Amino acid sequence: MQLDETHDAALSSWVAAANDPATDFPIQNLPFGRFRRRGETKFRIGVAIGDQVLDLAGAALIDTDDMNAFMQAGATRRNTLRSALSEALRTGSPKQRTLQACLVPQTAVEMGLPCLIGDYTDFYTSIHHATNVGRQFRPDNPLLPNYRWIPIGYHGRASSIGVSTQSIRRPVGQFKGPDDAAPSVGPTRRLDYELELGAFIASGNAQGEPIPIADAEAHLFGLALFNDWTARDIQAWEYQPLGPFLSKNFASTLSPWIVTMEALAPFRVPFARPAGEPAPLPYLDTAANRASGAIDIALEVWLQTCGMRNDGAPAQRLMQSNFRDSYWTLAQLVAHHTVNGCNLQAGDLFGSGTQSGPDPGQGGSMLELSGGGKQPLHLANGERRSFLEDGDTVILRGYCERRGFRRIGFGECAGTIVPARD
Repeated sequence: MQLDETHDAALSSWVAAANDPATDFPIQNLPFGRFRRRGETKFRIGVAIGDQVLDLAGAALIDTDDMNAFMQAGATRRNTLRSALSEALRTGSPKQRTLQACLVPQTAVEMGLPCLIGDYTDFYTSIHHATNVGRQFRPDNPLLPNYRWIPIGYHGRASSIGVSTQSIRRPVGQFKGPDDAAPSVGPTRRLDYELELGAFIASGNAQGEPIPIADAEAHLFGLALFNDWTARDIQAWEYQPLGPFLSKNFASTLSPWIVTMEALAPFRVPFARPAGEPAPLPYLDTAANRASGAIDIALEVWLQTCGMRNDGAPAQRLMQSNFRDSYWTLAQLVAHHTVNGCNLQAGDLFGSGTQSGPDPGQGGSMLELSGGGKQPLHLANGERRSFLEDGDTVILRGYCERRGFRRIGFGECAGTIVPARD
């Protein structure tokens, strides 16, 4: 990923809100999403700029409302549009008067899923999360021997992925406690969030034709925040021998904006594992991946309970981690997913797996932060949480910062727990 004039920190926009240092969407970002105005039925492709959405078709900058078709068109078209948008939206642009009529306040639109998601694979890229969880399920053998060699993943449910601000119905399922004589069915008692990133495929590959790791980045469109809600008691009972099923397929939540790989270029960092860890196999390794395969993205989880909301209190931050600590890179995920000839398609989604950090208090799930429920979190308003309760709103946030470049962010990925159906 090359740096160019669109990344220049000195660029400002005639959209005033885009110049706020705290905004997630300065002119250096320009993420893509699908929106519709109040009363409209059809979603359009838009770009976030400050607190506004630019209607790309209305501005005659694209000729489609099909995000998947736009993603399939590839990086050249995307880069050409990014350059045109940067020029048109910067201070002094002669196109200001024309484009002003194509802006819509973000508060006045409904956001949809960023694209049609045909297939969804969830990975397990944080060795810190894998180890933390492994200790709870397998105290004597927390990290299975294949973890350091294979980017572990499972095929998830695309139909139940929703967009930020959705309500999450507490799922019902089967579970069995260690002292129970038989399993029972009922609402989960151990509902949890998982702090993840979602990676979107741009152009796919023909079935039977693997994507070499050297070409993998060209098949990525961009990233969004992703919450893979999990019912831990259902998971513990069902996950062996085939892995997650009803504990995860009831709901997942995405943030509505895809931050493109081009926008993330200034925040690439070397990919390096701790001393003593094995080197990836040759099909998962290149000099370029070692030099800049990781991405410096700060990630946070915030919680607002029903009690906080009723008292007018803001959400409380529970933790912070960083995607640069991931054990596997995005390019490695693409290469491994296709090494057997699996065919990817535009709009396919990869979940990164829960992004936990190496330090105590950096767990990307409540399962980790509460020690499996044995050490409840003490909140500022006096409440305690081992797992999520009805009325709780979980908010994921992510952003990139680096000296000499503008801060960019992902917007929020929020979901609120509502009671199980009777």
